[in-house]
Amino acid sequence: MNTVKTNFSIKDLESFGGIKAHTIRMWERRYNLLDPDRTPTNIRTYSLDDLQKLLNVTFLLDHNYKISKIAKRSSDEIASLVAEIVEEQDLGANHHAINSFKIAMMNFDQRLFSQTYNHLRQTLGFSELFFSVFIPLLEKIGFLWQAGVVNPAHEHFISNLIKQKILLNLDACINTVEQKSDNLFVLFLPENEIHDLGLMFLNYELESRGHKCVYLGQNIHIENLKYIVKTHNNPHFVSYLTVNPCDMGVAKFAEHFNKTIEEEHIPLYLLGRMVQKIEQQEMPENVKIIKSIEALSAVLN
Repeated sequence: MNTVKTNFSIKDLESFGGIKAHTIRMWERRYNLLDPDRTPTNIRTYSLDDLQKLLNVTFLLDHNYKISKIAKRSSDEIASLVAEIVEEQDLGANHHAINSFKIAMMNFDQRLFSQTYNHLRQTLGFSELFFSVFIPLLEKIGFLWQAGVVNPAHEHFISNLIKQKILLNLDACINTVEQKSDNLFVLFLPENEIHDLGLMFLNYELESRGHKCVYLGQNIHIENLKYIVKTHNNPHFVSYLTVNPCDMGVAKFAEHFNKTIEEEHIPLYLLGRMVQKIEQQEMPENVKIIKSIEALSAVLN
């Protein structure tokens, strides 16, 4: 079972905090900002507290505090100052908010996540917030996870908080937005696909534009979609692929979809990481490759 990572190299700190390793070393020598342990071979190792402190420091730097002034404060004082800024000030540029969300993730701090989100919602609509803040945040977390800096526990924590916000906004638009289309959009993830955050946001985007949706979620066998084809008029299927669909590749998956539901005119929209290098001409006529959520929104408008 995975455990939360508690020891970090200076390269980990560089990757996560965006501060070059030589700058971190200089701050240690000049200001005693961090006090890493050393291995028997004299390699620096940093604790989770060190990483959290560095993230707080970079947050303050983004808010025009000087490192010489920051370094005079204790770790608790630095953390308190960050909390005050988040609570009392407009976060301004989106990268400040992204940094705040990263701090919340590493601290497993739901309150900080909520405060940051609420500040952003004062000036941004939910779609704009998702595109300009949550997507860059998740991309950054994905790279950090690949590098071994972020543990799956951190990724699950932040992803589930974002899902909660999607569901809250989805519920609000379902109750307030008038349906403007007779088309039925059926959102599903195929077998072995469990990463549903993108699909959940697509559900929100479609509902907020007045489209009727049926959200089926994760790990759906294509055979189970035949019932909807037989019982509903004009269904449009939407899937978001982040892993190899059904272990057969995107092109064969599209062919398998058509063969299984026994129709070749039913629209199927495919999005996600797995379709980024796929060309439209490789697909059956009814299958549309959509390279981004924004692009799907443009197609449907």
